[in-house]
Amino acid sequence: MEAGAHSLHDQHKMPTSGSALNGIAFSATLHCLTGCAIGEVLGMVIGTALGFSDLGTIALAVGLAFVFGYSLTSLPLLRAGFTLAAVIPIALATDTFSIAVMEIVDNAIMLTVPGAMESGVGDILFWGALSFALAIAGLIAFPVNRWLITRGKGHAVLHETGVHGGPPTKVVAAIAAAAFVFGSVVLAAEAIDGGGGGHDGGHEASTSEP
Repeated sequence: MEAGAHSLHDQHKMPTSGSALNGIAFSATLHCLTGCAIGEVLGMVIGTALGFSDLGTIALAVGLAFVFGYSLTSLPLLRAGFTLAAVIPIALATDTFSIAVMEIVDNAIMLTVPGAMESGVGDILFWGALSFALAIAGLIAFPVNRWLITRGKGHAVLHETGVHGGPPTKVVAAIAAAAFVFGSVVLAAEAIDGGGGGHDGGHEASTSEP
């Protein structure tokens, strides 16, 4: 029994450096990003559709991001036979810091992009800004997750259970890359249009003066 326990522990031992560590950190980041994206999109859509304030919309989006993030970690564990009492601390340890970083970055970008929070779900600026914000949030969360794993925290806690779930990493990575490209194009076009409008406005103002 003791030898079997040691073998199981070695099987789920986390790498501490190199490409293996990067791969696990990348997978962990995409796992968290999936939950964040689902919660953020729902929160932003519901908040803007119902006319919530910026603060109210962000609060709803953040709350839903944590709910879905924790759920993606918890459901596979529950299906594997873990009790709810055992799953809750695992989910909290696995996702909390990573989701918090993503939410700070994501919502900071949404507040920074002019007109993003005020635009509706039918506005391409809304989706472009949100897509870009989520992709950047994932990029910034990657080194955070990597650092946590090297210290036996974050996704390392989930890895020790030997239970893995969630959407396929390659699919999420492809969607994240497409979101980054789409968001970048939308924001670049918005910046060009805004810059052109500002230049024209300034020109009209100057020519109207006597």
